[in-house]
Amino acid sequence: MADIKGYIMPDEFYYSEDHSWARVDGDKVTVGMTDFFQKEAGDIVFVDLPEEEEEVSRGEVCGKIQSRKWIGKLVAPVSGEIIEINEDLEEDTSLINTDPYGKGWILVIEASALADDLGKLMHGAKVVEFIEGEIKRAEEEKAKA
Repeated sequence: MADIKGYIMPDEFYYSEDHSWARVDGDKVTVGMTDFFQKEAGDIVFVDLPEEEEEVSRGEVCGKIQSRKWIGKLVAPVSGEIIEINEDLEEDTSLINTDPYGKGWILVIEASALADDLGKLMHGAKVVEFIEGEIKRAEEEKAKA
């Protein structure tokens, strides 16, 4: 598990530039939001989840996540059919803040083009570079405010 300047990013996961993570188990991909996302967003107060059996394409917005600060988009990191959503989030959205890689997962997709989609996501050293860039960008934005 990588700790990138205080942001936890599990090494075995794949990541999108939209700050979603993907944990692969066969052709099933569990999706959630990264530690960086939840810390930048602040307290999550609402999650608009897609429906089970809905087809999604990689890069498509399939839900919304709202914090006290702003509304963010849940973007599908892989294409396929949504086979499960985390119904616990309907009762306790703070799970995304308290356990983003565990109980705060958002949905599971049965991937239709897994090999192609994974090649378009970040993994390993690319994740470190990306998060360091995002930290710098966030610090610059805060300095302007």
